[in-house]
Amino acid sequence: MESTESSYVSSSPEAARKRSPPPPQSPSSENVEKPTYIKFLVSNAAAGSVIGKGGSTITEFQSKSGARIQLSRNHEFFPGTSDRIIMVSGTIDEVLKAMELILAKLLNELNIEDNDDVEPRTKVRLIVPNSSCGSIIGKGGATIKSFIEDSQAGIKISPQDNNFYGLNDRLVTLTGTLDEQMRAIDLILPKLCEDPHYSQAMHAPFSYAATYSSMNYAPNGAGGKFQNHKEDHSNSVTIGVSDGHIGLVLGRGGRNIMEISQVSGARIKISDRGDFMSGTTDRKVTITGSRRAIRQAESMIMQKVAYATERVMD
Repeated sequence: MESTESSYVSSSPEAARKRSPPPPQSPSSENVEKPTYIKFLVSNAAAGSVIGKGGSTITEFQSKSGARIQLSRNHEFFPGTSDRIIMVSGTIDEVLKAMELILAKLLNELNIEDNDDVEPRTKVRLIVPNSSCGSIIGKGGATIKSFIEDSQAGIKISPQDNNFYGLNDRLVTLTGTLDEQMRAIDLILPKLCEDPHYSQAMHAPFSYAATYSSMNYAPNGAGGKFQNHKEDHSNSVTIGVSDGHIGLVLGRGGRNIMEISQVSGARIKISDRGDFMSGTTDRKVTITGSRRAIRQAESMIMQKVAYATERVMD
C-alpha cells in the first residue's frame, strides 16, 4: 500500500483572510452540542508545524476553537502509511473551527509561489470507521454524490484494507481548495454524528499500535520467537514464519517487506529457501533495530500472517 503522505501546498495569508466561511448547515440540535470528533492524517513534518515551538501553535488553536487537538506519537502511524494521526474533538462547531485553523496553517506552511488566480487544490485524508462509511455513501451513492456537488470537492472512500488484521477504518480523501474541503467536512461531520457507532471510537483515538501489540501468534503461521545472543548489544530478534506464508511478508517485488522496514525503522532479513528454524519448516526472519522498531516490525509481520491464517480457517 502506498504511503498516504498528506499533500499540502501553500496559499498566501491574504487568501486565507479573504476566504468565505462554509455555508451554515442545520444538523439536529441534539447533535450540535453533542461531543464529536474527526481524525485525519498528516506527515511527520506537517505534525510538527501543527504542534509549533513548545506546543505554542496547538495551544493557540485549542484556545481559539474550543476543541481538543491530539496527535499520535512520533512513530505511531496509521497502518500501511508513514503518516501520523490528528484527532480533533468537541462540538461540531468547535471541531470545524479547529479544522479550518489546522488546514489553513498546513496550506501556508510550504511557501510555494502563490498564483493569485488559482487557489491550490490539496488533499486531506479523514479516518472513518468502516461501519460509518455507509452513512456518507448513502443509498446507491446518492449522499456522496450530493456532497461532491454541494462542496465541489473530490470525495473518495478507500476500499477496506484487509492486509491489516483488526483495522476497521477507511480513508476518506477530500480533494479541493480549503473552502471546498471545509464545505465537504461541514457536510460529512453532521452525517457521521447521526451514526451511534461513530462516537465510540473517540475513546481510543490511536488504537492501531495496541492492535499490533495484542496480536496473538497464529499456531500454524509463526513459530516460536527466539532471542539472539547479541540481543542486548544489537537489538536483534529472529522469528519463524511458515514457508507458505513468507510470500505475504515479502510482497510482490519485495513491496511489503520494504514498507514494513520503512514504517518501523527496522532492518529485516529473511533466510534462504530451505534454511529453517531448528526442527521446523519455518523460515527465519531476523529483525534488527531499536526495541520499539523491532516490536512494530514484528507485529506488522504477524498481522499479515494472521490475516492469511484467518482466511484459510474461514
